[in-house]
Amino acid sequence: MMLNCDSLWLGANLVTLRNGCYHIIEDGALAVNAGRIVWLGAHADMPEIHAERVTHFGGGIITPGLIDCHTHLVFGGNRSHEFEQRLNGASYADIAAQGGGILSTVNATRQADHDSLLHSALARLRPLLSEGVTTIEIKSGYGLDVAAELKMLRVIRALAQQQPVHVVSTCLAAHAIPPEYRGQPDAWIEQACQSLLPAVAQEHLADAVDAFCEHLAFSPQHVERLFTAAQALGLPVKLHAEQLSSLHGSELAARFQALSADHLEYATEQDVAAMAAAGTVAVLLPGAYYLLRETQCPPVELFRRYGVPMAIASDCNPGTSPALSLRLMLNMACTLFRFTPEEALAGVTLHAARALGLQDSHGSLEVGKVADFVHWPLAHPAELVYWLGGQLPCTTIFRGEPR
Repeated sequence: MMLNCDSLWLGANLVTLRNGCYHIIEDGALAVNAGRIVWLGAHADMPEIHAERVTHFGGGIITPGLIDCHTHLVFGGNRSHEFEQRLNGASYADIAAQGGGILSTVNATRQADHDSLLHSALARLRPLLSEGVTTIEIKSGYGLDVAAELKMLRVIRALAQQQPVHVVSTCLAAHAIPPEYRGQPDAWIEQACQSLLPAVAQEHLADAVDAFCEHLAFSPQHVERLFTAAQALGLPVKLHAEQLSSLHGSELAARFQALSADHLEYATEQDVAAMAAAGTVAVLLPGAYYLLRETQCPPVELFRRYGVPMAIASDCNPGTSPALSLRLMLNMACTLFRFTPEEALAGVTLHAARALGLQDSHGSLEVGKVADFVHWPLAHPAELVYWLGGQLPCTTIFRGEPR
């Protein structure tokens, strides 16, 4: 029986990432119809297919589209001066105590209008897209009042209309204590629960809710109140946890069936076991680890032992990871955290999709999934991790169409 489809892609090895492994299909064929994969396998095993368009690559590999599952891409200004301060010996906590850190970006973001935030975010988004990113998560968290947070979330939604990329929006209102609420974190959490989150839900501005659980931000008790309010509105949750100290935020996140817990340098075996039981993904952020010159690595071996999926993301943000290359994060994960190249690639495809709740539709080359994939003129997928700097040539297919 003839299979009719919109496009057929031939002449490359398929790196499917099924089950988080390479699962390479030599000399593969991939058929797409209505933006979904309808057949894939070895060219020699291909059934009779009629395609409106046939593309033959003549070598190379095809991977799933890359997924950057943790970014703070929308913000005003930048903090290059704080980068210089850190190089002169100031700590993250020192800079925050001086009114720097997140709060300096809050001031710049509040002053910026919708169009300027959109314009600057697009400039940061384009380099990521040029490296094969087809799905990206973007958080708010630099507004820290109801109006400014809603402004950021509207910009995030607008980005999806400006570029061919799937954008996932996350409300991170509990990113830092707003200057107006200094010493009153309870009051800001109450405002977020009673005013902000209902408005976010009503406008469908966010796909999840996040928080920063840390001594210089919000306690596990604050996070619990926020997560309870989020889940009552039907919003899934995720958490910045165990980046600078151990508060067992990741264990709390697991209790709420969080999609992910992120950073995790100080996660304990108790935290990891809870994440494994809940199916919560560990999102590791080597860019922030690198820029802050941290020495406490995330417990990668524990995640392996307990079977916790490990994703990798750029954490693109103005203070601790001004990273515009997800591919560079692959190398950093291998060099700094001792990932294997296969684990790293799974971390920006299948496991990154799971961290966004998209594992049924994205993250691997499988029949029925969205046809987001990238052709690379490379001999082996490890080359994506191996090369430092520069832009590897690639052809990105987004929802079945060349981008």
